Amino acid sequence: MLIFLTLSQASAYMVKYKEDFYKLYHVHYQQYPDDCIENIYWLEKAAQADFCNPQFTGFKITDEKQWEKYRYLFQMHINLKLIEQHLRLGRTYDKKEAHFYDAPFKDQYLNNIEKALTCYKAGLYYWQEAKLWCEKANESKFNFLFVQERQNWEDERERIKTGELNYEKMLKREITRLEKVKSELEAMDYTY
Repeated sequence: MLIFLTLSQASAYMVKYKEDFYKLYHVHYQQYPDDCIENIYWLEKAAQADFCNPQFTGFKITDEKQWEKYRYLFQMHINLKLIEQHLRLGRTYDKKEAHFYDAPFKDQYLNNIEKALTCYKAGLYYWQEAKLWCEKANESKFNFLFVQERQNWEDERERIKTGELNYEKMLKREITRLEKVKSELEAMDYTY
């Protein structure tokens, strides 16, 4: 009877805001494909969800202008994390080089290469989204407004603005390299 009384008093917490879904995102020391897929799921849910009340963001928001910039930075940050997760997932299927002894297994390698290409191309989509939110956060009305409690988001914004952070360049390089490996594998003939 005592067990039932303790269980009945446990309250459930409903996850429905961006900040709640973002809390479910986590990075393990060693991240397996299932971990990446789980993180992608939570981050996509966060990108689609509504923002919580400004009172519950984890720091004090003083005015509407700061609230607006916070929202732009958060969306940008979520898209950057989605790129990172797609890169990690793509790397698990990536075939760095094609060797002559890969010919007997070329069908499996080609299948994995398609998965990796899909991940990298999805990353390009999220890069466009991140740049869009970065542009909004870089509007002139925010010139002297910094969300200091989310300094890493401000740093990401500045690095995108200056071109120091450019996932597009990296993703396109990986896609080009992988398509070359794919064409080399397709040209192989297993006749030993």
